[in-house]
Amino acid sequence: MNRGKRLRGLGRREFLRLATGSAAVAALGACACSTERKQAPRAKPNILFLMADQHRYDCLGSSGNFFIHTPNLDRIAAEGVRFCRAYTSTPSCTPARSGLLTGLSPWHHGMLGYGRVAESYEVELPREVRKAGYYTFAIGKMHWFPQGSLHGFHATAVDESGRVETPDFVSDYRKWFSQQAPELDPDATGIGWNSYRAAPYALPEELHPTFWTGQTAVDFIGKYDRAEPFMLKVSFARPHSPYEAPARFWEMYLETGLPKPVAGKWAGRYEPRSSERYDIWHGRLDMAMTLRARRGYYGSVSFIDEQIGRILDALERRGMLDNTLIVYFADHGDMLGDHNLWRKTYAYESSSRIPMLLRWPRAWGMDELRNTREKRPVELRDILPTFLDAAGEQVPEGLDGMSLFELLRGGSSKPWREYLDLEHYVCYSQTNDWNALVSDRFKYVFHAFDGSEQLFDLHNDPHELEDLSGDSRYSSQLGDWRAALADHFAERGEPYLTGGKLAPRPGRSMLYSPNYPGAAQG
Repeated sequence: MNRGKRLRGLGRREFLRLATGSAAVAALGACACSTERKQAPRAKPNILFLMADQHRYDCLGSSGNFFIHTPNLDRIAAEGVRFCRAYTSTPSCTPARSGLLTGLSPWHHGMLGYGRVAESYEVELPREVRKAGYYTFAIGKMHWFPQGSLHGFHATAVDESGRVETPDFVSDYRKWFSQQAPELDPDATGIGWNSYRAAPYALPEELHPTFWTGQTAVDFIGKYDRAEPFMLKVSFARPHSPYEAPARFWEMYLETGLPKPVAGKWAGRYEPRSSERYDIWHGRLDMAMTLRARRGYYGSVSFIDEQIGRILDALERRGMLDNTLIVYFADHGDMLGDHNLWRKTYAYESSSRIPMLLRWPRAWGMDELRNTREKRPVELRDILPTFLDAAGEQVPEGLDGMSLFELLRGGSSKPWREYLDLEHYVCYSQTNDWNALVSDRFKYVFHAFDGSEQLFDLHNDPHELEDLSGDSRYSSQLGDWRAALADHFAERGEPYLTGGKLAPRPGRSMLYSPNYPGAAQG
């Protein structure tokens, strides 16, 4: 009997015994208030930052979604703070990760849409935390170029979902998979990376990249014996499609019980399918097919949640949990058919708004803030300053991000932002090119292709069903937001402003700003 066939009959304990011999795991051995509050103690905690790819903001039990099963993420929220107005400024994989890496806004780190993360930036999160005396390790999806880049991490164990952009690159997950199941196909479920199709995972769940990522993190924590604190990045490649949760998570949800997609009065133009392919960017599908996609997506979220529970258990076994700062967030969301749109890159909540949870060590106090919500707008750029603040280090000058602890403690000399800037360069279609501003209540969207505008009142219309830009009662507010975006564009000049005012710029937008480092911008 060959090894690939034999693997199907392995129990979990035997499988884990084999898994700990993998090259990826072997690498481990080388290793809501504004009132003023007392500053947290400055003992250096371990830092665990958990992230997922394409996890939309409302797919958490703690966000009020009673259909989804996320007990471990809900635990983090209950023992910390949930930022209910968390966004990603450029909602696709690589520019979002550039903002996370640098602590900068899109114009300042240079990526205005889906391109390649630069090879090096002046300030990078892993390098800054490493200089603060941490051992830094990253697991899962990085989505950097060249693939295998470290950006200051001591080491990584990478899952790149079969992506090969650097010659001869093979991810650590794929190497491990070929060792464990040499005669099996890691893509056996047969669903594409941006497809709306969904199906149960075709292989034993212990071969799934979500399980591999969780297990590698558990092994890192279990074996960690260095004197310095660690910063561990655990980056899941799901719930990004393919929506292929293992069978037991697929069976956790019934399509008839899942929330149906919403569609604004303005979204009729997106009802026709953009193509006959499975990776459409717009199209109103048969409801059964849409709910099947959501079933696979919800199962993928719950599978990630289970792995996070295993990681928390590993910290507790080592006595590390109460000395570890934990953050959870996503790089962007997933439309899942809302407004007849699919995938990401849009200004709308399902694409640009993300979950963000923060749990700090018990010894830091601030217990009155645990199990609370913070409504002021935060973004991925705030993670780097937050980690340096937690480590007791000075935050470099010139960053656009601010420490989340400054927001929670209050009393800072620098006021928190009133709104966030969002944008995305052309993706899928020339018409999908936009800039936006969002506060804790309103969202203003400017469409660069034709100069059209949208205005949403997120308090009274959280699903963005009604565009208020044509309502005369909101003409004054619309003008204020238009002026605010023009002011935001002041440092950009042409083509973002014409005569000091917003104007359409079809074919004149840019993927990389002048601040993007390096010459290769293709």
